[in-house]
Amino acid sequence: MRKILVIGIGAGNPDHLTVQAVKALQTVDVFFVLDKGSVKQELVDLRASILAEHVTRPYRWVEGRDPDRDRSPSDYAAEIDKWRRARADVVLSLLSELGEDEVGAFLVWGDPSLYDSTLAILDDLLGRGESFEVSVIPGVTSVAALTAGHRVSLNQVGKPVQITTGRRLAAGWPSDVDDVAVMLDAKYSFEGVDPDTWIYWGAYLGMPDEILVSGRVGDVAAEIRAVREEARARKGWIMDTYLLRRS
Repeated sequence: MRKILVIGIGAGNPDHLTVQAVKALQTVDVFFVLDKGSVKQELVDLRASILAEHVTRPYRWVEGRDPDRDRSPSDYAAEIDKWRRARADVVLSLLSELGEDEVGAFLVWGDPSLYDSTLAILDDLLGRGESFEVSVIPGVTSVAALTAGHRVSLNQVGKPVQITTGRRLAAGWPSDVDDVAVMLDAKYSFEGVDPDTWIYWGAYLGMPDEILVSGRVGDVAAEIRAVREEARARKGWIMDTYLLRRS
Protein backbone atom coordinates (compact mmCIF):
# COMPACT_ATOMS: atom_id res chain seq x y z
CA MET A 1 0.00 0.00 0.00
CA ARG A 2 1.11 3.56 -0.67
CA LYS A 3 2.38 5.44 2.38
CA ILE A 4 2.30 9.20 2.92
CA LEU A 5 4.54 10.94 5.45
CA VAL A 6 3.59 14.42 6.66
CA ILE A 7 6.87 15.78 8.01
CA GLY A 8 7.11 18.91 10.13
CA ILE A 9 10.27 20.78 9.14
CA GLY A 10 10.18 23.63 11.65
CA ALA A 11 9.52 27.33 11.37
CA GLY A 12 12.30 28.22 8.94
CA ASN A 13 15.66 27.19 10.36
CA PRO A 14 16.94 23.98 8.72
CA ASP A 15 18.39 23.04 12.11
CA HIS A 16 14.82 22.74 13.44
CA LEU A 17 14.64 19.39 11.64
CA THR A 18 14.40 16.61 14.23
CA VAL A 19 16.39 13.37 14.17
CA GLN A 20 13.10 11.54 13.58
CA ALA A 21 12.41 13.75 10.56
CA VAL A 22 15.90 13.18 9.12
CA LYS A 23 15.43 9.41 9.42
CA ALA A 24 12.01 9.66 7.78
CA LEU A 25 13.42 11.63 4.83
CA GLN A 26 15.69 8.69 4.01
CA THR A 27 12.68 6.44 3.38
CA VAL A 28 10.91 8.68 0.85
CA ASP A 29 10.60 7.90 -2.86
CA VAL A 30 8.61 11.00 -3.89
CA PHE A 31 8.49 14.47 -2.32
CA PHE A 32 5.38 16.50 -3.11
CA VAL A 33 5.42 20.31 -3.16
CA LEU A 34 2.60 22.80 -3.60
CA ASP A 35 4.14 25.72 -5.49
CA LYS A 36 2.89 29.12 -4.32
CA GLY A 37 4.45 31.05 -7.21
CA SER A 38 7.68 32.94 -7.78
CA VAL A 39 7.05 35.33 -4.88
CA LYS A 40 7.44 32.47 -2.39
CA GLN A 41 10.16 30.57 -4.27
CA GLU A 42 12.35 30.98 -1.19
CA LEU A 43 10.07 28.56 0.66
CA VAL A 44 10.47 25.92 -2.05
CA ASP A 45 14.23 26.49 -2.14
CA LEU A 46 14.50 25.87 1.60
CA ARG A 47 12.77 22.51 1.22
CA ALA A 48 15.16 21.62 -1.60
CA SER A 49 18.18 22.57 0.52
CA ILE A 50 16.96 20.32 3.34
CA LEU A 51 16.78 17.38 0.95
CA ALA A 52 20.19 18.17 -0.53
CA GLU A 53 21.74 18.11 2.93
CA HIS A 54 20.00 15.09 4.43
CA VAL A 55 18.82 12.70 1.69
CA THR A 56 21.38 10.37 0.14
CA ARG A 57 19.08 7.97 -1.73
CA PRO A 58 17.46 8.67 -5.12
CA TYR A 59 14.08 10.41 -4.98
CA ARG A 60 11.61 12.21 -7.22
CA TRP A 61 10.38 15.79 -6.72
CA VAL A 62 6.82 16.47 -7.91
CA GLU A 63 5.27 19.95 -7.84
CA GLY A 64 1.68 21.12 -8.18
CA ARG A 65 0.29 24.64 -8.33
CA ASP A 66 -1.29 25.75 -5.05
CA PRO A 67 -4.77 27.16 -5.85
CA ASP A 68 -5.39 30.84 -5.21
CA ARG A 69 -8.10 31.94 -2.79
CA ASP A 70 -10.01 35.08 -1.93
CA ARG A 71 -8.27 36.74 1.04
CA SER A 72 -11.28 38.92 1.93
CA PRO A 73 -14.35 36.76 1.31
CA SER A 74 -17.84 37.61 2.49
CA ASP A 75 -18.19 34.02 3.76
CA TYR A 76 -14.83 32.97 5.23
CA ALA A 77 -15.80 29.38 6.10
CA ALA A 78 -17.26 28.74 2.64
CA GLU A 79 -14.17 30.17 0.92
CA ILE A 80 -11.81 28.02 3.00
CA ASP A 81 -13.89 24.93 2.26
CA LYS A 82 -13.81 25.72 -1.47
CA TRP A 83 -10.04 26.31 -1.36
CA ARG A 84 -9.37 23.08 0.54
CA ARG A 85 -11.39 21.07 -1.97
CA ALA A 86 -9.41 22.67 -4.81
CA ARG A 87 -6.19 21.85 -2.96
CA ALA A 88 -7.35 18.26 -2.49
CA ASP A 89 -7.87 17.96 -6.25
CA VAL A 90 -4.28 19.11 -6.83
CA VAL A 91 -2.91 16.70 -4.22
CA LEU A 92 -4.91 13.86 -5.78
CA SER A 93 -3.20 14.52 -9.11
CA LEU A 94 0.20 14.55 -7.38
CA LEU A 95 -0.45 11.19 -5.72
CA SER A 96 -0.87 9.61 -9.14
CA GLU A 97 2.94 9.83 -9.35
CA LEU A 98 3.30 7.47 -6.37
CA GLY A 99 3.70 3.76 -7.02
CA GLU A 100 1.69 1.17 -5.12
CA ASP A 101 4.46 0.28 -2.66
CA GLU A 102 6.24 3.65 -2.59
CA VAL A 103 6.54 6.28 0.13
CA GLY A 104 5.58 9.89 -0.55
CA ALA A 105 6.06 12.91 1.69
CA PHE A 106 4.87 16.45 2.24
CA LEU A 107 7.30 18.78 4.03
CA VAL A 108 5.16 21.01 6.25
CA TRP A 109 6.20 24.30 7.84
CA GLY A 110 6.17 24.15 11.63
CA ASP A 111 4.13 21.21 12.86
CA PRO A 112 1.42 19.48 10.79
CA SER A 113 -1.08 19.74 13.67
CA LEU A 114 -1.10 23.55 13.91
CA TYR A 115 -2.94 25.63 11.29
CA ASP A 116 -1.92 23.47 8.36
CA SER A 117 -4.38 21.87 5.95
CA THR A 118 -2.33 18.87 4.78
CA LEU A 119 -3.87 16.34 7.17
CA ALA A 120 -7.40 17.58 6.44
CA ILE A 121 -6.75 17.26 2.70
CA LEU A 122 -5.47 13.70 3.05
CA ASP A 123 -8.53 12.83 5.16
CA ASP A 124 -10.69 14.28 2.38
CA LEU A 125 -9.01 12.03 -0.18
CA LEU A 126 -9.41 8.97 2.03
CA GLY A 127 -13.09 9.86 2.26
CA ARG A 128 -13.26 9.87 -1.53
CA GLY A 129 -12.06 6.26 -1.56
CA GLU A 130 -8.33 6.74 -2.08
CA SER A 131 -6.12 4.15 -0.40
CA PHE A 132 -2.91 5.01 1.46
CA GLU A 133 -1.45 5.05 4.98
CA VAL A 134 -0.60 8.34 6.69
CA SER A 135 2.13 8.91 9.28
CA VAL A 136 2.94 12.25 10.91
CA ILE A 137 6.38 13.43 12.02
CA PRO A 138 6.02 16.37 14.45
CA GLY A 139 8.05 19.54 13.99
CA VAL A 140 9.05 22.74 15.79
CA THR A 141 6.12 25.16 15.65
CA SER A 142 6.36 28.86 14.89
CA VAL A 143 4.95 29.48 18.37
CA ALA A 144 7.84 27.52 19.92
CA ALA A 145 10.34 29.39 17.74
CA LEU A 146 8.74 32.69 18.76
CA THR A 147 8.96 32.08 22.50
CA ALA A 148 12.50 30.75 22.14
CA GLY A 149 13.53 33.84 20.20
CA HIS A 150 12.13 36.13 22.89
CA ARG A 151 13.34 33.84 25.71
CA VAL A 152 9.91 33.70 27.37
CA SER A 153 7.52 30.93 28.36
CA LEU A 154 4.31 30.42 26.42
CA ASN A 155 2.12 30.61 29.52
CA GLN A 156 2.29 32.21 32.95
CA VAL A 157 2.56 29.96 36.01
CA GLY A 158 -0.63 27.99 36.57
CA LYS A 159 -2.50 29.80 33.79
CA PRO A 160 -3.89 28.59 30.46
CA VAL A 161 -2.90 29.86 27.03
CA GLN A 162 -5.00 30.03 23.88
CA ILE A 163 -3.82 29.80 20.28
CA THR A 164 -6.07 31.62 17.85
CA THR A 165 -6.14 33.65 14.64
CA GLY A 166 -6.05 37.36 14.00
CA ARG A 167 -9.59 37.19 12.63
CA ARG A 168 -10.90 35.78 15.90
CA LEU A 169 -8.86 38.16 18.04
CA ALA A 170 -10.44 41.06 16.17
CA ALA A 171 -13.82 39.84 17.45
CA GLY A 172 -12.67 40.15 21.06
CA TRP A 173 -10.18 38.89 23.63
CA PRO A 174 -10.76 35.18 24.45
CA SER A 175 -12.41 34.57 27.80
CA ASP A 176 -10.58 33.19 30.83
CA VAL A 177 -7.03 33.56 29.45
CA ASP A 178 -4.27 36.13 29.90
CA ASP A 179 -1.92 34.69 27.27
CA VAL A 180 -2.95 34.49 23.61
CA ALA A 181 -0.74 33.24 20.76
CA VAL A 182 -1.97 34.66 17.46
CA MET A 183 -1.35 33.34 13.96
CA LEU A 184 -2.56 34.29 10.49
CA ASP A 185 -3.04 37.98 11.27
CA ALA A 186 -2.64 40.18 8.20
CA LYS A 187 -4.78 42.99 9.61
CA TYR A 188 -2.91 43.96 12.79
CA SER A 189 -5.63 42.81 15.18
CA PHE A 190 -3.30 43.47 18.13
CA GLU A 191 -3.88 47.19 17.59
CA GLY A 192 -7.34 46.73 19.08
CA VAL A 193 -6.29 45.25 22.43
CA ASP A 194 -5.58 47.10 25.68
CA PRO A 195 -2.43 49.20 25.03
CA ASP A 196 -0.93 47.95 28.32
CA THR A 197 -0.90 44.38 26.96
CA TRP A 198 2.60 43.07 26.30
CA ILE A 199 3.34 41.74 22.81
CA TYR A 200 6.11 39.42 21.63
CA TRP A 201 6.08 39.56 17.83
CA GLY A 202 8.25 37.73 15.31
CA ALA A 203 8.53 37.22 11.56
CA TYR A 204 10.60 34.79 9.44
CA LEU A 205 11.25 32.89 12.66
CA GLY A 206 14.43 30.84 12.55
CA MET A 207 15.46 32.25 9.18
CA PRO A 208 18.39 34.60 8.48
CA ASP A 209 15.90 37.48 8.09
CA GLU A 210 14.24 36.84 11.48
CA ILE A 211 12.71 39.95 13.05
CA LEU A 212 11.73 40.21 16.72
CA VAL A 213 9.93 43.10 18.45
CA SER A 214 8.52 43.18 21.98
CA GLY A 215 7.01 45.70 24.37
CA ARG A 216 3.73 47.30 25.40
CA VAL A 217 1.27 47.27 22.53
CA GLY A 218 0.79 50.99 23.03
CA ASP A 219 4.53 51.55 22.57
CA VAL A 220 5.42 49.17 19.73
CA ALA A 221 2.25 48.63 17.63
CA ALA A 222 3.21 51.30 15.11
CA GLU A 223 6.77 49.94 14.90
CA ILE A 224 5.52 46.40 14.23
CA ARG A 225 3.18 47.65 11.49
CA ALA A 226 5.98 49.62 9.82
CA VAL A 227 8.53 46.80 10.08
CA ARG A 228 6.06 44.21 8.82
CA GLU A 229 4.98 46.26 5.82
CA GLU A 230 8.58 47.06 4.86
CA ALA A 231 9.63 43.41 5.15
CA ARG A 232 6.67 42.16 3.13
CA ALA A 233 7.32 44.72 0.39
CA ARG A 234 11.00 43.79 0.27
CA LYS A 235 10.59 40.00 0.20
CA GLY A 236 7.14 39.70 -1.39
CA TRP A 237 5.80 37.52 1.44
CA ILE A 238 5.78 37.32 5.22
CA MET A 239 5.03 34.73 7.88
CA ASP A 240 4.67 36.11 11.39
CA THR A 241 3.09 35.31 14.72
CA TYR A 242 2.90 36.88 18.14
CA LEU A 243 2.12 36.29 21.79
CA LEU A 244 -0.06 38.72 23.75
CA ARG A 245 0.28 38.75 27.54
CA ARG A 246 -1.78 40.42 30.23
CA SER A 247 -0.10 40.43 33.64
